[in-house]
Amino acid sequence: MTRRSRFAAPADAILISWGWRRALIGIGAGAVSALALPPLGFFPVLWLTVPVLVLLVDGAAPAPRAGFLARRLPAFAAGWLFGFGYFLGGLWWIGAAFLADAGAFIWLMPFAVVALPAGLALFWGLATALARLWWPEGWRRVVVLALALALAEWLRGHVLTGFPWNAFGYTLMPVPQLMQGVALVGLWGMTLLAFLVFGAPAMLISGRHARIADKLAVAVVAALFLANLGYGVMRLTVAADANVPGVALRLVQPVLAQDEKWTPERDSTVLQRYLSLSGQGLRDGAPPPFTILIWPETALPFFLTDQPNALAAIGALLPPGTTLVTGAARDEPGPDPDAEGRVFNSIYVIGEDGVIRDAYDKVHLVPFGEYLPFDSFFSRFGLHQMVALPGGFSSGRRLRTMEIDGAPPFGPLICYEIIFPGAAIDGRQRPAWLLNVTNDGWFGDTPGPHQHLQQAIVRAVEEGLPLARAANTGISAIVDPYGRVRVSLELGKAGIVDGGLPAALPPTLYSRWGDLVFLVLAGLALMLALVSGFTPAKTRN
Repeated sequence: MTRRSRFAAPADAILISWGWRRALIGIGAGAVSALALPPLGFFPVLWLTVPVLVLLVDGAAPAPRAGFLARRLPAFAAGWLFGFGYFLGGLWWIGAAFLADAGAFIWLMPFAVVALPAGLALFWGLATALARLWWPEGWRRVVVLALALALAEWLRGHVLTGFPWNAFGYTLMPVPQLMQGVALVGLWGMTLLAFLVFGAPAMLISGRHARIADKLAVAVVAALFLANLGYGVMRLTVAADANVPGVALRLVQPVLAQDEKWTPERDSTVLQRYLSLSGQGLRDGAPPPFTILIWPETALPFFLTDQPNALAAIGALLPPGTTLVTGAARDEPGPDPDAEGRVFNSIYVIGEDGVIRDAYDKVHLVPFGEYLPFDSFFSRFGLHQMVALPGGFSSGRRLRTMEIDGAPPFGPLICYEIIFPGAAIDGRQRPAWLLNVTNDGWFGDTPGPHQHLQQAIVRAVEEGLPLARAANTGISAIVDPYGRVRVSLELGKAGIVDGGLPAALPPTLYSRWGDLVFLVLAGLALMLALVSGFTPAKTRN
């Protein structure tokens, strides 16, 4: 029995599907693909689902004598349906954030849970419509589709401030052994590779028996996958486990519920919780167990500069030679008493004497969470950002590297900022480590915090820098520049994480060249398809 005959019946069923059956196949295959994302990371399922997308595009032949847009609609629908299922299956947990203040936001939950995946799927729909303009046979169509989808994912990470959450390349990086290639080609290069690797079985499914060229193409793609794995294994085999001498980190994970965290009446209780967890193991006359203490994003429900007693309590806790780095809201008064001031989501560096040494203001804010885009329009409908601040947070000016006593300089990243590849460090002064403070308490015990952690780990490998991550409800961790978690505290468990600071690596290829690496790879893929003799689909329809 030939390979073609073995898969002919299910492939033909997908090719000729129509109406609600076609929609169900597309959305279902996309939703099942989300199993490859954290916390499961079951990427083998993609060797079944991505070929379904290829077959859907195969069957999206434009109707004769239709207008230009109408001719593109079947292919657009194939990509949109699959993308909608993928993003719905990967982002449904966002609805948990609306339960944090159910009275104010619960009515928005169904709209957000459906509208966000629907909007993100537009990028995939445009990609499949573009690919179907030039749709060759055999292996070349998979290369064309992978290229179009990878470019669409790159655009999704940049358009309208960008939202690269769950970029498809993450599905190819569930473990450090498969993650090392990102240091060379970045997330977008791995995204192109992921679409090629998981779409490869479709190279053997075409209108006729797979040709020698198709089988050879599958072998080449398999070799690329194995080369990535082999590079990862080799890189980790020779990887050093060195730490920065004299630096000991302590991350505090308090596990504060959102209603407790933002209740002013509980100011002293929340502060005491941080002080109590932070002080574990401190004894008079004994060396302190940490030199840098780290609290998560917006750790306290008040402005530290308005609470001298809180700063005094912090100073009383910190042993000589230690420093606190904490997330905090920072207020900046207006130019005159009648003018409205601004509030920033910030990171403070506080010395052993309780004095604030430096502050960084978050640059990349979360739309609708920390600020309301197009506020003059949306406010007419009674919408406002989820953080309970009039006008929301203001954006900081730029990423920058912060200095700290007794340790190498670090790159501060608050929550959402760490998901943006190529925009994680100040290019003018490379830090020696990344510090990510976050509050994933909005999302409870869902896949969200696991996905956020994976993206933070990939940034560390991408930049060749170790990562310290303090999260309110978890997952707090210390990660080396190879993406190996040295020590962590599980989701939802209060406590501390103690560990050394791993040493940084030299700048990676991606750190030096950024997205140019991906664009070169995309150009090579396009040239491969062009010089291999494919003909535009419109000449065959």
